[in-house]
Amino acid sequence: MAIQPEPHTVEALPRSTPEAQGVNAAAILRFLSAVRGRYELHSFLFVRRGHVIAEGWSAPYRRDAVQLLNSISKSFTATAVGFAVAEGRFAVGDRVLDFFPRQAPEHVSAHLQALTVEHLLTMSVGQTGNPSELVVRERDWVKAFFAVPIEHAPGSTFAYNNVATYMLSAIVQKVCGQRLIDYLEPRLFGPLGIRRKHWESCPAGINVGGWGLSLTSESIAKFGQLHLQRGTWQGRQLLPRSWIERASSAVQSSSAWNVVAQEGESLEQALARLKVSSDWHQGYGYQLWRCRHDAYRADGAYGQFCVVLPDQEAVIVMTSHTVNMQGLLDEVWEHLLPALHDRALPRDPASVPLQHALASMAVPAPVSQGRGSSLAQASFTLDSNTLGALRASLRVSDDVCVFKLEFTKHTAEVQCGFGRWIDNVLDMPGTPPKFIAQGERRPLGVAAAAFWEGAQTLKMQWRYYETPNHDVVTCRFDADAVTIEFMSDTIALSKGLWSEARPTLQGRRMSASAEAS
Repeated sequence: MAIQPEPHTVEALPRSTPEAQGVNAAAILRFLSAVRGRYELHSFLFVRRGHVIAEGWSAPYRRDAVQLLNSISKSFTATAVGFAVAEGRFAVGDRVLDFFPRQAPEHVSAHLQALTVEHLLTMSVGQTGNPSELVVRERDWVKAFFAVPIEHAPGSTFAYNNVATYMLSAIVQKVCGQRLIDYLEPRLFGPLGIRRKHWESCPAGINVGGWGLSLTSESIAKFGQLHLQRGTWQGRQLLPRSWIERASSAVQSSSAWNVVAQEGESLEQALARLKVSSDWHQGYGYQLWRCRHDAYRADGAYGQFCVVLPDQEAVIVMTSHTVNMQGLLDEVWEHLLPALHDRALPRDPASVPLQHALASMAVPAPVSQGRGSSLAQASFTLDSNTLGALRASLRVSDDVCVFKLEFTKHTAEVQCGFGRWIDNVLDMPGTPPKFIAQGERRPLGVAAAAFWEGAQTLKMQWRYYETPNHDVVTCRFDADAVTIEFMSDTIALSKGLWSEARPTLQGRRMSASAEAS
């Protein structure tokens, strides 16, 4: 029988004050002060006993926008598996090959033959490294996954594997006849009142599972609260308690994963040190990480977090852009964990400055250094390029820069403020670059600001506020020529590991008559 969504759902979690829920407001204020300038925090929600007690979004990021969750997506995929298992659709001990006999390789290894759903759930496939980049080049990702050798016995070792989660998505769709996002609608999204969502798909129309899910920050908090409540929501047991307990336990050891011993340190000493200091070496459940302090979390690249603290009845959600994810968690343990008390507290004098700090969270717009070139009022014919752009134009006033790229069938336009963000909707090839590339492209909201870096260099920062990412677009003027360079923050942070796929554009200034025509 088809499961129907509840006709009436509550969109927002209830609100309260920190003190009413036994939390020191001053400690939350210290946390915000500690992360400011060190970590680019985009949103923050602190939930205690089912009530949101602190929330803030760093402009131009905003409450009502969905956020690309990166690998938090994995935990939603595992939840779909939990529903399917509870409905008797399949079991975690079922062999993966049995779901896709037509895509099996000609010669099936003993390790592939032994691979089960639970091995996918616990990242213990046995493949060396993360085969994502190999698999996503192909049209049939299932077949491509089976073609990657499994060097170690499944279950014997932990290794992070994005495509293992994709395979879970493929299994759910194969057995249940629906994409993950549709299968979860009456079971999870509908009951939790999660309305705004998007999930990227592979060429075969399967939600990619391991990444690509976009939800609002509050929706992430609801997901964490469902886990904190061991699968119950508004008096209904949505997901079996036993599944939540298994999923959030250390089913697979992650202790020896990516261990690098320091100088003069043995491997055993390194493991002991990481067990104390690292939240990535506490064990792994069903697409959930164990944390120190008996907590667990869903997390995604560049600082997307849903941290569940069962003993403290708390959920902490952060979306951000940082390469120091451990450092951001360390701030949580240092400032927020000790702030949680069993009883309500008297009003804290820090409550008013806390509310001001939350309301004034912002990523500042960049500031110009010097005045600009007169060539920033011109149109340029571009040399042939792989982006397919034919012409570029710039129109600059004291407070706004309008940048256009013309293609054969459409024009991409971005308005950038000087010293402020201006909202746009942008649909341009290669923008923003995918963390793991696939062909799907859709228009995204972008907040843009421009600044001069000297007289001949105009830079624009395009912040895709529905993702953790932003681009810096640089226009360099020389006589009657322009050079336009794109740089993703992800590429810049990779320190040479990856290269920017978008080409550098070269252009010559158009004559007034050519521009007019």
